[in-house]
Amino acid sequence: MPVIAERRERLLRVMGVTPWRLRVGDAAPVGNIQSANEAGVGEHVGCVVILPGGSSARELELLGKALRAFGPVTGRAARLEVGERGLGQVPVAAAYLVFGDAQAHALGRDLSAAALSAAQIVLVDPPSAVLADPAAKRRLWNGLRALGRALVTG
Repeated sequence: MPVIAERRERLLRVMGVTPWRLRVGDAAPVGNIQSANEAGVGEHVGCVVILPGGSSARELELLGKALRAFGPVTGRAARLEVGERGLGQVPVAAAYLVFGDAQAHALGRDLSAAALSAAQIVLVDPPSAVLADPAAKRRLWNGLRALGRALVTG
């Protein structure tokens, strides 16, 4: 068995994959986290996810699993879809996870400049690309890690 484990680690290093191991310990206290779905427009929330309109159920399921994997703040984050008229009322948040360039432009149009400059905005590929392209999945994972670091420090 040690030979197989060594070979696996070597192959993962060659592919550029960082193996993660589950740490066992006490869970960090969640505190008083307010979901953006429950917050008013003027209130400050942790994270908002901006999605393209008309995403398939399979895409939304994949994104939901990825967001829940990063804890309660991203797992409970409001998911706003960009429609024909844009986003409409966008809550002020510490961080925005934006799926695609068109959604980023819609966020820039509908959110004030002060809120945009104060927030951490992480741009990743659209959900359809995340399903089809392994590199897009890697970029989503890296974006979620950056978002997690921003939420911890903010």
